[in-house]
Amino acid sequence: MTGSRIEDILPLQPLQEGFLFHSLVADGSVDVYTSQLRFDVAGEVDGAALRRAGERLLARHANLRAGFRHEGVSRPVQVVYRRVRLPWAEVDLSGAVDVEARAAELASEDRLRPFDLGRPPLLRLSLLRLGECRYRIVLTGHHILWDGWSVPVLVEELFRLYAAGGEDAGLPAVTPYREYLAWLARQDRPAAEKAWASALEGLPEPTLVAPETTHDKTALQEYVSTDLPRDLLDRVTALARRHGMTLNTVIQGVWGLLLARQTGREDVVFGATVSGRPPELEGVERMLGLFINTLPVRVQLRPEESVIGLLTRLQAEQSALIPHHHYGLSDIQRHTGFGTLFDTSMVVENYPLDPSVFTAVLGDLELVGIGFDDATHYPLSLAAIPVPGAGLTLKVSYRPDVYTRDEAQRINGRLVHLLETLVTDPEQRIDAVDVLPSEEREFLLAAAGPVVSSDAVERCVHEVFAERVAESPDAVAVVFGELSLTYAEVEVRANRL
Repeated sequence: MTGSRIEDILPLQPLQEGFLFHSLVADGSVDVYTSQLRFDVAGEVDGAALRRAGERLLARHANLRAGFRHEGVSRPVQVVYRRVRLPWAEVDLSGAVDVEARAAELASEDRLRPFDLGRPPLLRLSLLRLGECRYRIVLTGHHILWDGWSVPVLVEELFRLYAAGGEDAGLPAVTPYREYLAWLARQDRPAAEKAWASALEGLPEPTLVAPETTHDKTALQEYVSTDLPRDLLDRVTALARRHGMTLNTVIQGVWGLLLARQTGREDVVFGATVSGRPPELEGVERMLGLFINTLPVRVQLRPEESVIGLLTRLQAEQSALIPHHHYGLSDIQRHTGFGTLFDTSMVVENYPLDPSVFTAVLGDLELVGIGFDDATHYPLSLAAIPVPGAGLTLKVSYRPDVYTRDEAQRINGRLVHLLETLVTDPEQRIDAVDVLPSEEREFLLAAAGPVVSSDAVERCVHEVFAERVAESPDAVAVVFGELSLTYAEVEVRANRL
């Protein structure tokens, strides 16, 4: 394409297609897949040098110059432009009445401003001056460009470029994202389709925790988090090692068990984020782009099986699917015939933002704080996040139009309780596992009032109901909205059922 503004036209990775879909559904309103990084820096920041660093970052990575098109083509494509202009803002807030409040307001406005995915670049860079030798660097971008593993790579490059005045001579050569897309095109799709069909064979129904009326709505998630006690994390990790399983499997298992209890089912499915980076692709660990995929995890409970037995089986089932992690969720869901398979997701992150990595390349500047906001469109999701040198944080994110903060807190408490149950008695039968912590169970029992002793019960419920039907067949028994049924009508329907 010599002489053209267009450098390349590439296919989309499976999750990129999903993000494009959700952006189109948002239609200019809040796009939950707009993420933001904020870095508080002490020292004098050269705004012109930072801008040059951002522009050089775009020049180095072709996929950061991509726009996404879906009209007039059989499948969406990403169009890579030779040159794009970096959206840049530099604002002095040092004279504001409340500097922190104004800085937070500007960052929030930037995150809530949606991108047009057809007009690259899908990132913006801002420098906020908070006071003398105090700055906040704000990088806002669409998740369609990069995944969590890419974030440390991207930020380290940005800071190295800044320190070098925008020159990249000291940086390693870029492995183009198109090489991953070429690898993706070579994979055996029929084999993957067969593997996923086998994994989901006999699934009775989707696992949905939110009302159907909320599925086509968009809202930013809120979250609650708790730090797992270090001794509990050490015991969980030791148990996993003894049984040859990963921490990821343990978290998946307790999340599946919790969902099963909350939905009253023994066969549940949820989404899990996989890294998607093929180890055989040279340089993949330094590649910048979107590699992750969201795929179904099916957890089938067998009442007589032990908890550790469930986890061991889950590890084997998920390991067998690793070669097929490249397959798209939309294809999987279409083959099942259900459409939407799940509305909850989970991830065990393995890319902690270690501030020491960035501090080493900032020269005279000191990194004093990091902020990071991202979200999913799911009503409920879990992230297990390693904290360097500290342990593990469990972060339950929820849509406030579906869950309350208190409900999310209780879910977090149940997860910690299930992990404690696992390490205390891994041989406990599944049907004996109680998902409620003792304090929550005591609260619910107290709220329910006194429990009637089984010795005092002389008749079954259906006998009492039959007596009521005989006494007052035309009395109203059930009311739902504008619908009401008499005792006689309920009896007819119950007997028919």
